[in-house]
Amino acid sequence: MNRAPLVARKMLQYPFARAYSSGVAAAVASAATSTVDGPHTRPVVKTAIPGPRSKALLEEMGKSLSTSQVAFFTDYEQSCGNYMVDADGNVLLDLLTQIGSLPLGYNHPAVMAAVSSSSALTPLVTRPSLAMFPPSSWPELVQSTLLPLAPRGLSEVTLMMCGTCANENAFKAAFINYMDVKREKPLTPDSEEYSSTMLNQPPGSPKLSILSFMGGFHGRALGTLSCTHSKPIHKLDIPAFDWPVALFPRLQYPLDQFVRENEMEEKRCLAEVEEKMEKAAKAGEPVAAIIIEPIQAEGGMWTETTFVNWLCEC
Repeated sequence: MNRAPLVARKMLQYPFARAYSSGVAAAVASAATSTVDGPHTRPVVKTAIPGPRSKALLEEMGKSLSTSQVAFFTDYEQSCGNYMVDADGNVLLDLLTQIGSLPLGYNHPAVMAAVSSSSALTPLVTRPSLAMFPPSSWPELVQSTLLPLAPRGLSEVTLMMCGTCANENAFKAAFINYMDVKREKPLTPDSEEYSSTMLNQPPGSPKLSILSFMGGFHGRALGTLSCTHSKPIHKLDIPAFDWPVALFPRLQYPLDQFVRENEMEEKRCLAEVEEKMEKAAKAGEPVAAIIIEPIQAEGGMWTETTFVNWLCEC
């Protein structure tokens, strides 16, 4: 049976088994105000983490599914606000909102009310093929919800299922745009392009690349995995595109004490980007796009502003 990774178990043991048994617990509990009105006002740890119920579920799940990343099982019905309740009844203060995917916390009443409405339930039950048969409310819904959030100057949206497939589709859009610009205008592909692309060969399947940065995480699908450089285990044994990878600036802190050193680091990394792009072009696989995390999370919590702005200006 697969077990939760040792490092994950050790991380869990510290905050829950030790921190709450110390004087730190009182300070954490007093500051841990719930994001919504609910039954939980402080962490309550009754068992080891994972507890006996989670361990039993882990063993049962291991008979048919991979459990290598499971830390413990969660009781989502009892979880509320910024408090997660596990299968053993432990109430845990969730400082990370799972993987940053629950910004409003658990069972937020406004979200619960919204998804309980008929306008939300109908498309969930009768899931439409939006590309071919969108509901009549779709144009207004997109205009009123997504477009007000769009970056300035962008008036169109492309809807995808997740962050990884959004990046995959962005790669495709960048490649198509690159070829349109190269042709000077969109042209109807000729027979050679049609026949060659069926064999994954140019000119129908052109030799283009995406430049990414060390430490970046952009997904684990086959295309985005070639641009993910945070942990080797994500990439091991998976064929990858031979695309250029540049260094992400490693700034020194406090920033105001290392202005000169950080500027030199940023310029060094920018020069490497230019060098990598020139090398790719000479190799016949020009860079069609650059993908970067302004704040690298899984790659080590590195942040950048000046460097990203420089890239945009290049």
